[in-house]
Order: sequence, then structure tokens, then C-alpha cells
Amino acid sequence: MEDSVEEEEEFETEEFSEIIKYTIPGYIIGLIVGVVLDIQGYQRSPIGQWLVRTLAGEGESIFEGIYSIRQRFKNASGTMAEAYGWGKLFGIAIPWIIDLGSRLAGVDVYGIEGFYIPYFYALSDQIGANISGMLFLKRKEGSWDAAVKRYIHHPVMLASLAVILIVPIGLLSGRVLGFSPTTQTFTALETIVANLCWIPPLVGWWAEKHRQIGN
Repeated sequence: MEDSVEEEEEFETEEFSEIIKYTIPGYIIGLIVGVVLDIQGYQRSPIGQWLVRTLAGEGESIFEGIYSIRQRFKNASGTMAEAYGWGKLFGIAIPWIIDLGSRLAGVDVYGIEGFYIPYFYALSDQIGANISGMLFLKRKEGSWDAAVKRYIHHPVMLASLAVILIVPIGLLSGRVLGFSPTTQTFTALETIVANLCWIPPLVGWWAEKHRQIGN
């Protein structure tokens, strides 16, 4: 029975190495767009910030969503990696709504009170991935109790939860210490630092490699 569980875990983690590689292109593209917008004089353009944060914080989600769609068209059996990718894709639009609503409500998006905006750009997809992963485990295990037990022993899900809880503390601390995204380049850098979405897939990749070495 234990061997069966280990084989299933290996099957679920074997594709995480595929989605790790999607993070860096989003970082690079977001930073380049931020620099170009600054050069053109759009340092505080709301649309510019939306574009920069979307690319730097969610660029990998677009690629990972494409990965999940590709897996579905290939009729591949469902894996945690695929569920993770779908969850990130569905979480993309949430920060757009939060950002727009905050600006309309008069929130100072450059001050301490606006620290949560880059958080959602960087990690709303991660929250979606975590929820999607939990639903995947529920479908696999057949009950919530069993799914929760698998969740608290699943390295990718635990890494994802840790990222979700720790990043807002870092963002708030940075704003309290005086950082403000007053340029598009600063906006990109703040989002990149907050976007630790590469950690859970990396943990999945490491778990896969460690298990292979152990076998």
C-alpha cells in the first residue's frame, strides 16, 4: 500500500519541473516593460503599472495555464502539476479587480496602505493554485478528511501555503521602511520580489529528484 502511495506521489510531482521554467520569462519581460515605460515618461501610469505587475507577477501563470491546456488536449491523466497550473490561470483576473477597486476608492497605491496590491498580483494565482490543488486531492481521495491529511503531508501544498502567508509580511515591512513603487521599474522589482510562485514547483521538482535517488 505504501509503495502505491509513493508511486502516485511520484506521478503527481514528475511534471513540476515543466512549470518552473515559466517564471523567469515573466520576470524579464515585466522588468523590460517597466524600464521602457519609465524612459517614455509613464512612471506613474495606472495602465503601465497594471501591465508591469501582470507580466512580472503573473506572466508565468499564463504560460502555466497554456501548459495545463496542452496537457488536457493531449488527454493526459490529471496530475497535481496540471491542477496547479489551472488554478494559477483562473486566478489571473482577481488582482485587476482589486487594483481598480482600490484606486476608485481612493487608496494610496504608493503608500503603506497599498501594500496588498502587489501581493495579489504576485500571489492571487498562487492562492488559486493552492485551492485547485486541494480540490485535486479531494477528488483523488474521495473525502475532505483524507484530502486534508494528504495536504498537510504534501510538500508542494505546504510550500505554497508558506509563500501565501509570508509574502504580505515582507511587502508591508518594505512599505513601512519607506519603499514606494514610484516608477515602473520599482513596480516591477517589488512584484518580482513578491512573486515567489517558483518555490512550490521547485519543491515538487526536488521531491521528485530526491525520490528517484532514493529508489
